[in-house]
Amino acid sequence: MRGGLLAAAGLGALLVAGAGQAETLRDALVQTYRSNPTITGQRAQVRTLDEGVAIARALGRPQISATAGVNQDLTRTGGGNGRNLNAGIDVSYPLFQGGRVRNSIRAADERVLAGRADLRATQGDIFTEAVGAYMDVIRDRSIVTLNRNQVEVLETNLQASRDRFEVGDLTRTDVAQSEARLALAQSNLALAEGALTGSEENYRRVIGDLPGELQPPPPLPPLPTTPEQAVDIALANNADLISIAAQVRAAGLDVSVARADRLPSVNAIGSGRYTNFLGSNDERFGADPGTLPNTETTTGIGVQASIPLYQGGLVGARVRQAQALQSQLLEQGVAVERLVVANTRAAFSSYQASLDAIASNEVAVAANSLALEGTRAEQSVGTRNVLDVLNAEQELLNSQVLLVTARRDAYVAGFALLNAMGQAEVGDLNLDGGYIYDPVANYDRVSRRASDWSDDPVPQPVATRTVYGPVAQTPVTPPSE
Repeated sequence: MRGGLLAAAGLGALLVAGAGQAETLRDALVQTYRSNPTITGQRAQVRTLDEGVAIARALGRPQISATAGVNQDLTRTGGGNGRNLNAGIDVSYPLFQGGRVRNSIRAADERVLAGRADLRATQGDIFTEAVGAYMDVIRDRSIVTLNRNQVEVLETNLQASRDRFEVGDLTRTDVAQSEARLALAQSNLALAEGALTGSEENYRRVIGDLPGELQPPPPLPPLPTTPEQAVDIALANNADLISIAAQVRAAGLDVSVARADRLPSVNAIGSGRYTNFLGSNDERFGADPGTLPNTETTTGIGVQASIPLYQGGLVGARVRQAQALQSQLLEQGVAVERLVVANTRAAFSSYQASLDAIASNEVAVAANSLALEGTRAEQSVGTRNVLDVLNAEQELLNSQVLLVTARRDAYVAGFALLNAMGQAEVGDLNLDGGYIYDPVANYDRVSRRASDWSDDPVPQPVATRTVYGPVAQTPVTPPSE
């Protein structure tokens, strides 16, 4: 089932036929993947978690600091002016930290895995939203076309009713009924056009540009035949479950990090000092110039241990706090599992209901088409009146709109089911062959960096804007630093 959802783009039509060069659903999803701000923002969030690994590793590296200063005594004891220039360097290397560094790194790695799963979940949700926006435009364009055709038919009917009224075949009531039905159809057309504008703007919000000519979507892959099968797939693949599991593991490691504060820490230390008395020694002790040494240099190395004996209950509180956070995430895991099961079953039910609605509405459209033909024929021989024909036309339009809506609902519900099962991701949608964001590449780039001066370039927005005019693709310039 995986890897082939959009491989058959252009095959078959769910709603209406499209032009040969029209935009496909795959085109829309590629654009969404590249430029949707929710997706690009989530990628940045994953990069912040990558830096958490580098921060954790820094705790196990040497710490080097330097000092320098010029001092002048303000009081005198025994004469002379006390002044000196001094400089020093201190080095500290952690030898034992009670497992704090190791567990911090492991916890940071788990949070990276959770962040990548969150990115997958976000992409699946946005892809589902994009599919809904794509199908909404197709549906609403079809409804506008149906309503416009209805207006044209009713305008013809009204003109025919007026002509027949002039020759005495119909009454003024018949003409009024035609006028009222035309006015209602014009109102419905205006509402449908307004809904279409809203759908097109929502398309632009999600996908990044106004829709052009849209091709019908490709067929969905085979879906599970029972909700139990769908739930089993979701429990194994859903990215939200993968994320919360990694967060729980990270929280467990945080407990170990907090417990490390009870253990001794051992550091290797080294220091060097240089002092230049700037001739003040001779003045201070009344010696001839150059008699006393004017500089002093010292170096030293050692091992320093810090053994916590009592910290006022601080460590116990931190451990219990970390355990409570772990407990919170465990409960959230159950909540996420419940939500995944519920969403999967709901999507499966909606998909099946929409398929049933399609079958029923197809029968209704065929029956109402036949009924309209018969009603018109019967009116021509005087056994039906104008109102009967108007009612038959309206019933046909209603069934056509319901059929278009059911087809849209079935496709969106089917895609939502794929997303709930964790099968609406980049690899499943056949989006390869172009730009594919790889979160591992940034992790490999930054997680072992040891330089304090390795900044990245000033961030610029990746997502495209949707304002009117030629600035639509111009990134927002950040304020100068």
